Amino acid sequence: MTPTLKDVAKRAGVSRSAVSRAFTDGASVSPKMRQKVEKAAEELGYSPNLLARSLTTRRTKLIGLVSNNFHNPIFLEVFDLFTRGLQDCGLRPLLVNLSDETDPEHSVQMLTQYSVDGVIVASSTLPPAFSKAFRDKRIPVVNTFGRYASNPDVHVVGIDNVAAGRAAAIELIARGYKEVAFLGGPKSATSTQDRFEGFRDEIAKHAGMIQTHSYAEAYSFQAGRAEMVRLLKAGHAEAYFCGDDVLSIGVLSAIKDAGLSVPEDIGIIGLNDMEMSSWESIALTTIHQPIKQIITASVALMEAMLNDPARHPEARLFPCHVVERGTLRPRP
Repeated sequence: MTPTLKDVAKRAGVSRSAVSRAFTDGASVSPKMRQKVEKAAEELGYSPNLLARSLTTRRTKLIGLVSNNFHNPIFLEVFDLFTRGLQDCGLRPLLVNLSDETDPEHSVQMLTQYSVDGVIVASSTLPPAFSKAFRDKRIPVVNTFGRYASNPDVHVVGIDNVAAGRAAAIELIARGYKEVAFLGGPKSATSTQDRFEGFRDEIAKHAGMIQTHSYAEAYSFQAGRAEMVRLLKAGHAEAYFCGDDVLSIGVLSAIKDAGLSVPEDIGIIGLNDMEMSSWESIALTTIHQPIKQIITASVALMEAMLNDPARHPEARLFPCHVVERGTLRPRP
């Protein structure tokens, strides 16, 4: 039979309350007592019941990890890093799919039912109202990949998407392209809006440049491919800044099927630098987003907020850089 707390107490020769305190973070128990209890538990193969303990501590250590773009392969890496990072801190991730959710209050109600200690909103497309709704219910929240603000309402960790758009424009100009275009994700996404703003404003500084823009329905392969098929029929630009790597790969597929070549006929630069982008068959020139550092910082912020719920919201930004591969013509 599975050993119980009572069995551990009997084996260690202590009270059941002493065993409970030994397995409760921050509880008052002497090092000698803790050592005795842990030794007895190890000998019996006993593991404390975390759900039962949460009834006493009123802390579940559950962290809601919510997103809404499960079609984008980069989130396989994002979820892997998040779950491992949270578990390394003794926290337990609860993965929630908000792909079809439009009501922030419904999301708050759902996660409140699970008694989560905090929420990480891992999305650049969910409106800021989602993160604010958790904050308003006094649930610690971090918006990873959220929109930068100098005085944010909630903790935000990510990149400066306006600066990323500028970097893409500068790269295309440096390679001699004159007719360029932005192909973004959903128009309503703040990441799309900010990347386009930076791209558009930088292009406008240079005489003789022609700039157009369009949007895909989602950050997905199929959406990027469908939009590029449409653009090829209408007349294409010399080079495209695709607001996401998975969009870029869809675009590359459409270009290839049209009998055109990259970068000879059309140049492409993406954003994210997900693992697939480095595959030899793709070799996408892209802007690197430091996913690992962003997630490490998000987990650290969540851990800090659990210890200090009154912590003032802050924005942490990480720099990007261009990764040269094979989808843009060489610099002159």
